[in-house]
Amino acid sequence: MITSAANPRLKLVRKLSARRQRDKLGLFACEGEDLVGAGLDAGLQPVDVLVDAERPILVERLPRAELVAPELMAELSALAHPARVIAVFRRADLPLGVDPPVGLALWHVGDPGNVGTLVRTADALGPAFVALSPGCADPTSPKALRASMGAVFRVPQVPFDEARGPRIGLLPHGGRPLAELELGERAMFVLGAERGGLSEDVAVSCDELASIPLAEGAESLNVAVAGAIALYEFSRRGA
Repeated sequence: MITSAANPRLKLVRKLSARRQRDKLGLFACEGEDLVGAGLDAGLQPVDVLVDAERPILVERLPRAELVAPELMAELSALAHPARVIAVFRRADLPLGVDPPVGLALWHVGDPGNVGTLVRTADALGPAFVALSPGCADPTSPKALRASMGAVFRVPQVPFDEARGPRIGLLPHGGRPLAELELGERAMFVLGAERGGLSEDVAVSCDELASIPLAEGAESLNVAVAGAIALYEFSRRGA
């Protein structure tokens, strides 16, 4: 059992709270049985697993898990109620590609809660992929992982510039009403940053520009809500 805060396995988990270290090591840490279980269900094998010695969970699925003194698990956890299990996974083991017929392409969406929610939305209203531009929040950050509710292990991701398919840029105002747009067998909805929206060059690169009609006086929708409406519209057309 681990009883020292200086243990290298605990040090690794602490390092992975920083994006720079996740980028450098190609690893990320998941807290809680729901997230860890989702990774296992998706067929991923963790690099390392830490389990609360007094509240063990998932040990039957994690034979190499290391027991940790509960006070040390509490120090590691970013949750209000400390997690009973923390697992480290490889980023390279997450699904990749643009095989699904529809996707969400995120341009500089910097809020990790929104990125995680959009990944969860792609899972719920898909199958759909998610494309991420530079400047987007890391989908393997703690907040994004919690918001994704495990969908990060099921939804394929791809860099923004590598995503293919008819691009439909979503604007708060000024585009064609989404319901009037002709949608083919494939589509990629391009969503911009919460404040800045789509840059001019990204908007120009889109095949269509669409808007979701809003009530009079309303300024805009949250980016995650807009993505959900767009995916629902695509799935409704194909139903």
